[in-house]
Amino acid sequence: MFKLDHKSITNGIKAIATSALLVSVSIAAPATVGEYEIKNKTAIDGGVTYKRANGNYAAYKYNEQSTKGVNFGREATANEIKAWDVDALPDGTGLPEGEGSVELGDELYEAQCASCHGEFGAGGNGYPQLTGGNQDKDENGIVITLKNQRVYGSTDAPKRTVGTYWPVATTLFTYIRDAMPYAHPKSLTNSETYAITAYLLANNGIEIDGVEMDEEYVLNKEKLMKVTLPNRDGFYPNIDGPNAQEDIRAFFADRAKNIGSGTRCMTDCKDPGGKDGKTEASVVKIKYEMSDVVPPYSTVRDLPPVVENKSVSKAETLYNESCKLCHATDSMGAPAVGDTDAWADVMEKGFAEVVHNAIQGMGGMPPKGGNMDLTNTEIKQIVEFMVDSNKKH
Repeated sequence: MFKLDHKSITNGIKAIATSALLVSVSIAAPATVGEYEIKNKTAIDGGVTYKRANGNYAAYKYNEQSTKGVNFGREATANEIKAWDVDALPDGTGLPEGEGSVELGDELYEAQCASCHGEFGAGGNGYPQLTGGNQDKDENGIVITLKNQRVYGSTDAPKRTVGTYWPVATTLFTYIRDAMPYAHPKSLTNSETYAITAYLLANNGIEIDGVEMDEEYVLNKEKLMKVTLPNRDGFYPNIDGPNAQEDIRAFFADRAKNIGSGTRCMTDCKDPGGKDGKTEASVVKIKYEMSDVVPPYSTVRDLPPVVENKSVSKAETLYNESCKLCHATDSMGAPAVGDTDAWADVMEKGFAEVVHNAIQGMGGMPPKGGNMDLTNTEIKQIVEFMVDSNKKH
């Protein structure tokens, strides 16, 4: 499997944008959806394709221009494939040497990950939760937490975290190694990746060979191969092994059995209940409630009171929370705090213009760095802090 870093993704987007000029698709006026065919063995999703007629594909126009002669690139060389193909397979094949403790993972997580994913992996502003959720299983072997659903806001939603939802731990290792930390991916050593992986597994309550992972627990290749996550068999169809594609096609081909079948509709659809005055409306309530949560769930959404830290200014605190991820280094293309030359170029525009750009967004930076809760005054304070920090260096 090929891996992409930020630079590759950017280049890919440019290439896609160029290709779009040749194979663009525009939305047409709604058209009658014709019959669909399932027997298309080239499609991995079972081959649901709609008949094309008069330049229309269902409700969409498609480009009938010939693509003959369009060059989509060259074949990858053997060395390029070898460099990219570094996935660790579910059975542990491909895992590198190295080791890291839960304690070291705690330190690394606080420094590299907590700003996005929250303390102990509890989730951050716009970034996924990595820990939590009841991993107990019901009588059918299904993780109970995943069967939760919201009913009028009184119950908790399914907890799709590393410990409850992910199928294999080797995916966690390779994702952290290849894509994290967000601001400078691929900067972690194999041992540091093992350490952060160990920390997250420990915080999810995962045991290895029946051994609880305490702070001194050291994770390595051999131990990670033995990890069995609770939801390992909770996915279908089977996507592992040499016959994976055919297994998937067979699964989707028998849609009536595995997915369900019915008549697609956009108008005059069957009343699901209640609206016609005849069919009784009903709410299907989930059978499983979260009852072992400490502290108990609360409907209060107030943020905890801010404790003033006299050694750290408000501006520095806001910078650490919302801006440091991209401005701590120059790997994201943002001027790094401490790089006097870079900031000298930035300040040529004038302080007022820099503040304006920080508020409105510029280049790859979204307005207010993506934190729209910040006031314009707070943005100004953050910029002042960043400028002053460069003077200190």
